[in-house]
Amino acid sequence: MTRINTNVRSLFAQQGLAQAQNALSTSLQRLSTGLKINSGADDPAGLIASQGLKSEMSGITQAISNSQQANNVIATADGALGEVSTMLQTIIGLVDQAANSGAMSADEIAANQLQVDSAIQSITRISNTTEFDGQHLIDGSMDYLTSGVSTTAIQSLQISQANLGTQPNLPVNVDVLTSAKQGSLEFTGSSIAKSVTLQIQGNEGTQVLSFVSGTNASAIAFAINTNSDSTGVMASLINPSAATSGIMFQSSGYGSNSFVSVSAQSGTFNTQDLQGNAVSRATGVDAVATVNGQKVVGNGLELKLSTSTLNLDMTLDKTFGAGKTSFAITGGGAMFQLGPQVSSNQQVSIGIQSVAANKLGNGLVGYLSDIVTGGSASLVSGNAAKASQIVQAAVQQVADLRGRLGAFEKDTLDTNINSLNVALTNVTSSNSSISDTDFALETANLSRAQILVQAGTSVLSTANSTPQTVLSLLPH
Repeated sequence: MTRINTNVRSLFAQQGLAQAQNALSTSLQRLSTGLKINSGADDPAGLIASQGLKSEMSGITQAISNSQQANNVIATADGALGEVSTMLQTIIGLVDQAANSGAMSADEIAANQLQVDSAIQSITRISNTTEFDGQHLIDGSMDYLTSGVSTTAIQSLQISQANLGTQPNLPVNVDVLTSAKQGSLEFTGSSIAKSVTLQIQGNEGTQVLSFVSGTNASAIAFAINTNSDSTGVMASLINPSAATSGIMFQSSGYGSNSFVSVSAQSGTFNTQDLQGNAVSRATGVDAVATVNGQKVVGNGLELKLSTSTLNLDMTLDKTFGAGKTSFAITGGGAMFQLGPQVSSNQQVSIGIQSVAANKLGNGLVGYLSDIVTGGSASLVSGNAAKASQIVQAAVQQVADLRGRLGAFEKDTLDTNINSLNVALTNVTSSNSSISDTDFALETANLSRAQILVQAGTSVLSTANSTPQTVLSLLPH
């Protein structure tokens, strides 16, 4: 062809060179940024997928941070509770020493009382001052709030976990189907006709008591009650207003683990259960109830419920028989966001009760604040036995709380962190395969583009010079 007005060969060369230069620019950009997708035009579908994965990565990363922060909160609370536990152990020793009144002077017992007062003040101080990032941990600020709890039906209530979701409160309906009972035996005689030696046995131990013929039922009951703390068996007249009504023997505790046994080692002493069957041993009955429709078989008076939305322990009042009661959980608790998305199924909460002196213990035996000077169970008043029961209840209460926090830390927070780390690794890997540059492939593309640019430049130069051959056709 000898046309010169339009250089088609040059146009072809320009087009090829432009494509090679675009490919070279793309490779240089990908190699310099390390990203395969630098704009939506690079890979529209890949960009959408990558942004979704990056959002998920951000949520998972923050969820891991939240879980680690929650771990620190629980560890701080547990450390403070460890100090409380240590002081309670010290108080146990002081109470036990004060009970040794035959070898302890009044001044020494008073000195023990001063130490007990100081330790109890320190426990309350720790309760009031333990904080994490300005938040009080063990003064009850992180306990659940309730309304409508009947004190005539529920003696004590401890809520470990409650998920209110999007609702302002969580109603709790308790229907006691079978009330808890003590182990009970009856002796229907007004006195004993012949001398007898009785073995009285309960959960606390065994005592052997001897009675002569003609001993009245009231005298037998009095003798048994004198030793009730060492046997766990109490005695009373079947009809308190009738001395001839006989004796009711009862275990001090409630439920199937509590029992009372009255047997004659010598002589004859006939007892029966409440149904009139001749027996020498009887056990209690555990409470049976439904809590929000879930059937719960208790341990004596204690009912425990553990579901995905509610975890609680309650002790029924011993005077509350079969019947219904209800209350509502209105808020509170320590809420932790453990998932990448803000929703109730990715949040957990836990209740942390107060360990102040007026909260450690229970309504049955008393509270730690009763042991201080002037209290109903102070050492200087000679109530070391009651003080010991209170401290033991407080020790168990703190131990249960620490165990619950430890289980939450290990089984919820630690496992959540491990799971999220695995998820983060997989999501990051998926995003990398979509958006990150494959350097081996891209360097090969770079070399190819460089060669094509060089070749295109050379070809364009040749294409531009070709029309000059037309000059040879012109006359000289």
